[in-house]
Amino acid sequence: MENAPAPLTAYVATWSVTAQDRLWACRTLFHTIAAEADTGPLDETLKWGQPSWRPQKPRTGATLRMDWAAKTPNRLSFYVDCKTDLAARMRDIYPDLPVNDGQRHLGIDLAQPLPEQALSHLAEMTFTYHRAKRQGTG
Repeated sequence: MENAPAPLTAYVATWSVTAQDRLWACRTLFHTIAAEADTGPLDETLKWGQPSWRPQKPRTGATLRMDWAAKTPNRLSFYVDCKTDLAARMRDIYPDLPVNDGQRHLGIDLAQPLPEQALSHLAEMTFTYHRAKRQGTG
């Protein structure tokens, strides 16, 4: 929650306590992954009304969004750009994630432990997407 933009903090305050705790854990994870992947700092905003993270360096990576909804209280959703192959790659690598439409939406079960490995991998692939494509590694 430290140094989080006020609009993000206000929006997340409407979530369940469990969803809030998971968001803050994911936020820390995302910033750590961005630093380790040398993508530079992340822009942290509400995009389409959802918390989102994207490298500030142009043409480095794509946006990773997250949301929680009262109509699906046991799920935390993650969204990637539908013009990428990120969700499809995640489905191949992590077939046990509870939700993955293969295009843009991935979801985790809040009743289960946080799948840190899968989320770290998702963040790394997302935050380095354009750089990896240019280098032929993505």
